[in-house]
Amino acid sequence: MIKKLIGRVLSGKLFNPRSQSGAITLEFKSHSVSREQISACALQVTDTLQSKGFSAYVVGGAVRDLLLKRTPKDYDVATNATPEQVHGLFRRSRIIGRRFQIVHVMSGRETVEVSTFRAAHDAPGSESGVDKARTDEHGRILRDNVFGNQQQDATRRDLTINALFYDPSTLQLHDFHGGVEDLKAQRLRLIGDPSQRYREDPVRMLRVVRFAAALNFQIDPATRKPIRELSGLLSNVPAARLFDEMLKMLLSGHAVQTVKRLREEGLHGGLLPLLDVILEQPLGEKFVMMALENTDERIRANKGVSPGFLFSTLLWHEVLKAWRRIQAQGLSNIPALYQAMEEVLQKQSDQLAIPRRLIGDMKELWALQPRFLQRNGRRPFRLLELPRFRAGYDFMLLRCQSGELDMELADWWTQFQEVEASEREEMLLPDAIPKKRRRRKRSTGAVQTVEAAEKV
Repeated sequence: MIKKLIGRVLSGKLFNPRSQSGAITLEFKSHSVSREQISACALQVTDTLQSKGFSAYVVGGAVRDLLLKRTPKDYDVATNATPEQVHGLFRRSRIIGRRFQIVHVMSGRETVEVSTFRAAHDAPGSESGVDKARTDEHGRILRDNVFGNQQQDATRRDLTINALFYDPSTLQLHDFHGGVEDLKAQRLRLIGDPSQRYREDPVRMLRVVRFAAALNFQIDPATRKPIRELSGLLSNVPAARLFDEMLKMLLSGHAVQTVKRLREEGLHGGLLPLLDVILEQPLGEKFVMMALENTDERIRANKGVSPGFLFSTLLWHEVLKAWRRIQAQGLSNIPALYQAMEEVLQKQSDQLAIPRRLIGDMKELWALQPRFLQRNGRRPFRLLELPRFRAGYDFMLLRCQSGELDMELADWWTQFQEVEASEREEMLLPDAIPKKRRRRKRSTGAVQTVEAAEKV
């Protein structure tokens, strides 16, 4: 249906000729995106800005998703009002950003991101009274607050399918770079020279792969060609920004396809350096892919997911390998595990800034794993009462399903949770090593522990 509709648009039957700005303007009867499909907060933002004499459009992914008959996850608005002017019109708003300033406008639980039209940092006619763009020695833009007009704003966007502008008041859709045609062809195409655009912002390479996986689109040959050659530029991107982009990819609902495409394009080492090592190990690859499939299924079913759990699965086999190596050097079980955790996380932190709160969750999940092997005495009961038991159990279940541990362990713990307390007592395994009898000996008020064997 959408292909037929877009075909009619491209045949010239349902759109106005190109305007002086260079955009194709599509009327409502050609795209069928109505005001009722736009979120209440986005409508409030565009209506308010337009009532004050400013231009305002819904832009980017929301327009793309509406044309593809998908429900947008969030809404962005572009306007010719400056961040300060936008902030002054909305009581519940704040200006954020260093690389370039945007405004978050809140209404109820929804937040709409509002950005001022921007031009390329070297565009002729761009406003010079604001903070000019600055680049580093690799061409990466460090600061980009060069304001421009609508056409310039469309040109500086990354992909043609994200450079679509929808006006809720006129119901018109403005397409400056053939984004509608690319949607019909299921093609991802960068605006401008791909090599230059990747140098300006290397994260664009990751975004291209993420959208290709999420939309099941093909990457235009000219857009794809420089990626492998320029992948090294990702090492120049701040670790915190890389982490944010990876989180978007892994929580997109298409994590499995994203990882596969990252490998195809030679980008996995630049994003998560340990991932390529993990995926070279049969057990490691099976374990990671099962974790990603589970995450994709939960997201598609609108269930909650834990980033800490996900990252703990990605790095587990590196922790496991380091744990075994340190144990072989003579360190006991638990201290060896904690040393392995620190070693792997330190190696990873140089490239990917995983937040401390997630690192805490990851360590807790890893530290629980040895306790699932202890099925005697009161230990299983104490483990069952821990707040993080369920997450630790799910992690252990993945280990068994991937072949790292025997499924008998998973079956035992599954049953142990379901039966009554009296039956749990019967399920306990006998102690592998008989406990040594101890007695307390009081001496000058201090309590000392003496082995019974020493009395013989």
